[in-house]
Amino acid sequence: MRKWIPAVSTGSTGRYAHVLADLIGQLGQPRFTSALLEGLNPVVPAASFSIYQTGHNCVPQLFMSGSFGVPDTTRDCWRAYLSGPYLSDQTLVSERAGDSTPLLCHITAQEVPVQHRARVYEAHGVAERVSVVQQTGASLLALNFYRHQHQRPFSDQQVAGFADMAPALLALAKKHIALSSPPQAADPIAAWQQRLRQLNPALTPRELDVCARLLTGMTQDGIASDLGLSLPSVKTYRNRAFARLGIHFRNELFALLLRAPAVPPANQR
Repeated sequence: MRKWIPAVSTGSTGRYAHVLADLIGQLGQPRFTSALLEGLNPVVPAASFSIYQTGHNCVPQLFMSGSFGVPDTTRDCWRAYLSGPYLSDQTLVSERAGDSTPLLCHITAQEVPVQHRARVYEAHGVAERVSVVQQTGASLLALNFYRHQHQRPFSDQQVAGFADMAPALLALAKKHIALSSPPQAADPIAAWQQRLRQLNPALTPRELDVCARLLTGMTQDGIASDLGLSLPSVKTYRNRAFARLGIHFRNELFALLLRAPAVPPANQR
């Protein structure tokens, strides 16, 4: 595995101007996802890509993903990643804590930890990845391009081409996410409570209070303070809610909500 900081290259903008120009024209539009993978293919011939956010005390979120020339299993990969590997994944983390400088990463499946490799890479035919990552506070935004097993390994020239484009691609991806994302709920806790209630109507008000706050990234100590409860009470409500939902850990709560489609209230249907 190799991690490095992208260098400033004055010649790269002109070299890939046609790719970047097409992507700029698709910002905020549905075609941006396919244009990103197809446009980059002559530079880095990846068969799939993903853009996601993870981090401690951060709700994991897959912003977009897709495949080129192979069946699209990217959402299956995401669910497999959330099933456990993401909690211990250090392949995208900078050694410099708190540094928001974009980081480049090139890694092969053989270098990925065993559980992560088995559930995500080997199960879906993924062989290699190049990424550009940016850490912001407790969250990490990753733009990843994957080579699959039927393809030749990325060449040094292809990795260098990706490195030249990476800062611009990261900026475009962030702008597209901002343009295409729905407005944030005025009260995120209430929004999570609604989702949880739709998922399991048997959850009690206190169980909803605790789980909704877990989903916003609050710690159990923070939840206790926010609700005026003791820490043991918070743990009791959490455990009862998890039992109703058939889960055991916070990451499973995230995964459960990400798999379940949001259902609008009856008066909005």
